[in-house]
Amino acid sequence: MAATTAQPTGAKPRRHIAVIPCRWGASRFPGKPLAVLGDKPLLWHVHQRCLQSKRLDGAVVATDDERIEAACRQLGIECIRTGEHLTGTDRVAEVAERLPAEAYINVQGDEPFISPTAIDDISEALEYKPPGTLAVNAYAELHDPGAVLDHNVVKVVVSAQSKALMFSRQPIPYPKGDRPKYLRQLGLYGFTGSALQHFLQLQQGPLERAEGVEMLRFVEHGHAVQMVPVLDDGVAVDTPEDLARAERLLDQYGGAVDTRGTAGRSAPCDEIRSSSETRDRSRACVSYA
Repeated sequence: MAATTAQPTGAKPRRHIAVIPCRWGASRFPGKPLAVLGDKPLLWHVHQRCLQSKRLDGAVVATDDERIEAACRQLGIECIRTGEHLTGTDRVAEVAERLPAEAYINVQGDEPFISPTAIDDISEALEYKPPGTLAVNAYAELHDPGAVLDHNVVKVVVSAQSKALMFSRQPIPYPKGDRPKYLRQLGLYGFTGSALQHFLQLQQGPLERAEGVEMLRFVEHGHAVQMVPVLDDGVAVDTPEDLARAERLLDQYGGAVDTRGTAGRSAPCDEIRSSSETRDRSRACVSYA
């Protein structure tokens, strides 16, 4: 295993840190973490958003790929080389075994405009989570019908106590008796180290295997996942076409996109959705202050 740029085991524990799982072999976009947005790799932009958070004590990339590790070294980004894993949360759990901290925020490596405020919201919710809760997970309301139907956008239904009841790539709930409010699960999770170790001990259930949504592992085994509403739901880069749109968004704002959440929706996002190059599905967009 290659040397890591992260602190060695035994170092003084940090408080809350972001872990950015990055893998090379995405089926729709191989090498995505190193795809260039502006003049920097995609993972660099995500790392910058994490550094802008006010509650975190740092951010580390977790990868099983030597090319991603080498790029992190060149960019001065803290990185831990892991083994191969089924999910990003399994990868974060390995990091938790090797990098001491009070808690870990899983930030997806394909959301270059993720809101630092949303990251802070998850950190704060994790600190004050209800007893018995093993994870906190961000969500945002879906306003675009294309995103509701898009299987790449994971939907969640929550209880009156904001606990996750079910995650699905299908539109849930089904609108039989009333027009429902659709909620998008964001790939922004918070865990303690002990919760991550428990996650590793749980077997994948039929729902997780069918849907490909790792938080279902907790739900299927009867553990609470606290859902946290955030105002900024990010712009995910799943394909090269998504990257091209993100590039236009970055250019439009001169390379400086304000990712602080607001209650409104921005005109630039509407322009991206209505572009002739936009596919049938639409990605949820960030709001700009």
